[in-house]
Amino acid sequence: MTALPSPSARTDTPRSAPMPTFAVISGAQVQRALDGREKQVVELVEATYRLHGAGDSVNPPSYFLRFPDRPTARIIALPASIGGSLRVDGLKWISSFPANVTAGLPRASAVLVLNDHDTGYPFACLESSIISATRTAASAALAADWLSRNRPRPTRIGFVGTGLIARYIHTFLAGTGWTFDTVGVHDLSADSTAGFCGYLRQGGSHKHAEQVTVHDSPEKLIRASDLVVFATVAGEPHVTDPAWFAHNPLVLHVSLRDLAPEILLASANIVDDVEHCLKANTSPHLAEQLTGSRDFLDGTLHDVMTGRVTPPTDRPVIFSPFGLGVLDLAVGKYVHDEVARTGDLRLIDDFFHDLRRYG
Repeated sequence: MTALPSPSARTDTPRSAPMPTFAVISGAQVQRALDGREKQVVELVEATYRLHGAGDSVNPPSYFLRFPDRPTARIIALPASIGGSLRVDGLKWISSFPANVTAGLPRASAVLVLNDHDTGYPFACLESSIISATRTAASAALAADWLSRNRPRPTRIGFVGTGLIARYIHTFLAGTGWTFDTVGVHDLSADSTAGFCGYLRQGGSHKHAEQVTVHDSPEKLIRASDLVVFATVAGEPHVTDPAWFAHNPLVLHVSLRDLAPEILLASANIVDDVEHCLKANTSPHLAEQLTGSRDFLDGTLHDVMTGRVTPPTDRPVIFSPFGLGVLDLAVGKYVHDEVARTGDLRLIDDFFHDLRRYG
């Protein structure tokens, strides 16, 4: 294995392109490249949302591979292309096997393949469960900031679902300046609850003292929180009463299928991308099926960032992000370039073979 400059940074045309190279970037390298960079990653995610909103991206529908013998499991392909200064194409291939948790493994695993913008050759494969969690958490932290700018900043946060995504979201909120007086926790798994509470009581990702309360029902947690984070593996709505949200909290509906349509219809709804979010029986998709229209949607996060939409203060505000492949590309390219900058890029010698057209 040899360390060479990033092929994606080259400007050669395909006719004069050098021999393509291929790197493998491990999860440990990914984590080192991203550790402590919460502010930079949130800024990168915001810039990517702006590029996507301006039409400088290609983000086709996600493709779901499901299994008749394993109905709770799935593997999803997210192809995408992003322009601007990033100029990279690629694919995230991410699995979700909830049964892994009982075997002591994380639910999700993933790889990300980056393709050169000019030649189409793949130039890197990255372990991507950390990248996926990072872009999800950065998107949530970005939304929390923009959607709370015209209301008192929440100081009481509640997490419904306490797995890895919840931990990353808390880390990104803390890393971008959020502090909370209280943290509410609810999960069907006692082990997950204990693990997340241990993380919080050890100081989480910052030194601000937080009062941690375990709630025995989603209702108690929601009523006690100004900012509610849903990070579960729910396949269908389990929170059904709009009255629980009468205090008009900000809701980060990251897991997408927790809320009954009636709750969305009584709230302001912001999504990351309309076409992507209204599919696969997400809560917004169910609301569309129930009403026969999309009138319940107020707009996208890009609309909020550009001032076209102002979130109301007299209703709950729900952010439902389907998760865009362009975000994975942006974070993955950042990681690749950071690893290359430090000289730690590990290239696979002779990965591409028989490159002469006629031998």
